[in-house]
Amino acid sequence: MKVVLDLSQLLQDGEITQAEADKLRRLSMKSTGSLAFNILIGFGVIAVAVGAIALVPDAMTGIILGAIVLGIGLLILHRSPLEWGVLGNICIILGALGLGGGIVYMTEGSIWAFLGCAIGFAIAAIIAKSGLLMALAIMALSSVLGARTGYFHASYFLGIKEPTLTIIAFSLITLAAYQISLMVSAAYERLSLMAARVSILLVNFGFWIGSLWGDRLEQLSPLFGRAKENVIFIPRLYFVIGWALALIAFAVWAMKNDRRWVVNVCAVFGAIHFYTQFFERLGPNPLAILLGGVSALGIAIAIWQFNKRAVAKPS
Repeated sequence: MKVVLDLSQLLQDGEITQAEADKLRRLSMKSTGSLAFNILIGFGVIAVAVGAIALVPDAMTGIILGAIVLGIGLLILHRSPLEWGVLGNICIILGALGLGGGIVYMTEGSIWAFLGCAIGFAIAAIIAKSGLLMALAIMALSSVLGARTGYFHASYFLGIKEPTLTIIAFSLITLAAYQISLMVSAAYERLSLMAARVSILLVNFGFWIGSLWGDRLEQLSPLFGRAKENVIFIPRLYFVIGWALALIAFAVWAMKNDRRWVVNVCAVFGAIHFYTQFFERLGPNPLAILLGGVSALGIAIAIWQFNKRAVAKPS
């Protein structure tokens, strides 16, 4: 566990002695030097990997290098997690991305490649106790349903191809991950909560896309005996109402169970939901911008007050 302390303030307040402050400074300098050394070697590993791929620009190169670097990272975390933990995590992330990226590129982005990457990332995350890898596993799983991001000149975009399936699938994953977090040790609880949190974000993205365009259930329609030309369509109004009700329900549950992260996420996506529908209907006119700004200030103050009371509440 890492703790941030202001030694000068603690010394001034009489919370620690000068000898204790000097000892803590010596320990922090040792930790800082070790961290810098880990990061420096990590950058060296990245440079070597990038150079090798540039010399032999092939998907198989990425797969082989990714597997080697991933294996080295797992070995480091197994043998010396305290001294070389930062380097181990750098190697694991770099190796997983190289291995997964190579497989996806070689298979031209097939569903099975993304599913395999999701399973592999999840297993590596559990072995390495890496929250970032667990987040990558959930993101890779979302690509199975067609989720994607993209960039072109001065523009970024988010794509959710199946809003309804995304909402259903990742709601179930959120529920399962949260239940698992209640039954496992602290290290794995963190991983379960990471999976649940990323899933919550994807559920909200699904609602967001659905509230703008609705959803054509091309994948589910055959299950209901519908032909391709007569697919089931869910109007966007259903997503607008469903999203609002879900945010309210989750916010109430989170406040009762002291889940500040969920409360803040509900507040943020509640604001996104409000602004999306607000400007979709009123457009970017001066009055709408003024009312939107006032509302944003009100929401920000409400979140600040909630977090302030939550921090001040005695445990």
